[in-house]
Parts: sequence; C-alpha cells; structure tokens
Amino acid sequence: MKLLEIQSSPRGESSDSIALTKSFIEACKSEDSSIVVDTLNVWHEQLPEFDHEAIGAKYKAVKHETMTEAESSVWARIQLLIRRFQNADRIVLGTPMWNFGLPYKLKQLIDLVAQRNYLFTYDGKQYGPLLNIEKAIVVYTRGSRYLEGTPIPPSFDHQAPYLDFWLRLSGVRELRGVIVDNAWNRDRQESEVSLASCKAALERLVDWFLASGRAIPTRDDADLRIGGTALEN
Repeated sequence: MKLLEIQSSPRGESSDSIALTKSFIEACKSEDSSIVVDTLNVWHEQLPEFDHEAIGAKYKAVKHETMTEAESSVWARIQLLIRRFQNADRIVLGTPMWNFGLPYKLKQLIDLVAQRNYLFTYDGKQYGPLLNIEKAIVVYTRGSRYLEGTPIPPSFDHQAPYLDFWLRLSGVRELRGVIVDNAWNRDRQESEVSLASCKAALERLVDWFLASGRAIPTRDDADLRIGGTALEN
C-alpha cells in the first residue's frame, strides 16, 4: 500500500496536526509493515510559484499547445507533484486552520496539482474525478469551536468544507475527517484532552483505513468532531 502523507504546518515537531497524523500512520504501519509512506511537507518541498509561466503552461496543456522553455520547466515540476497523488492508494493529511481557512502553502499545492485531465475532468458541463484513491483521512486542528448559536458559527469554517470537497472531486472514494476543536487554547489542559481524544479516535479508524472496500463497519461519512460537540463512534 502506498500512502501519501501531506503535512501543512510549518511548526514541525511542535505541530499538533503533524503529531496526530504521524501517530496514526505509525499505528497503521504496526498493522501492515508493507505500507510505503511518501511524505509531502508543503514547507520543505520548495513548491514552484503558480505564476505567469505556470498559468501559461496550465492553459497550453489543456489546449495541447507548444510551451515556452520556462513553461515546460515549471510544468515538469507540477507533473512530478501530480504523480505523487496518482501513485497513492491512501492519503493522510493534517492541517491547522489559518484565518478560518487553509495555510497558504497547502492552497498553493492544491492550485499546482488540481489540473484538468490530471486530477479531474471537465467536458464543459460536468466535472469528474481522475484519481483512484480508495480512502483518505484528514485531521483538522483549530483553536476554537464552531457551533450554531455562538459568535463563531459553522459558517466561519472554510477549512474542512473546502478540503472535503476538493478531495472527493479529485477521486477519493471514502473520506473521514477528524475535527479537533480547541487544539490550541489558553487552557492547555483542555487542549490536551481534545488532542488525546483525537488520537484515540484515529486509532479506532485504523482497521477501516487499511481494509479494502467496506469490510469494516463504520459510522457514515460525517466528520468526527472533538472538543466541540460530543464524539460518538
């Protein structure tokens, strides 16, 4: 099994999202030693800028037009990133919330790899997925709770809805999101409880994640929320 691990926090060993996804991957490897992990840290990867040449290459690739030397160079780098998604059987992604959305480097990665005829199709009427990834898990960490009837309702959340949409659009067939509210809090004890609950929830998802098909009974595709509403699983 080939597993693509995407790290999107610049905090390294201090990152809660990285610690949680790495713990989950180690639990998976303890069950299946044949797992091969490709770690893509968006801060270490030296991602190409999505600039004039990259945009030019994008449109010329769709139209099958000849690229300039600079466009061909950046397009080759983009294709190397795309192949890492195409080669994956599973995805594990961890991301903190930044300004109610994603870290800009993670969005940069998405803008680079989400190319027509590579990760998705579009015939002028509808979109279709091109990846063949059976399952993915995303760990979402954030410092607050996003609940109806509070000053910060779910409409503030532009983190999980976007990533869920994008992964499904690209071809992830089964997706679980583990949302960790209060991962960073002035009350560190409360944060530690949320993080420990997330780690335990991820461990319960190992069998589902490794199984092919729907052999392992699980709850439906709703996200697991920790530190906000009660966790049931």
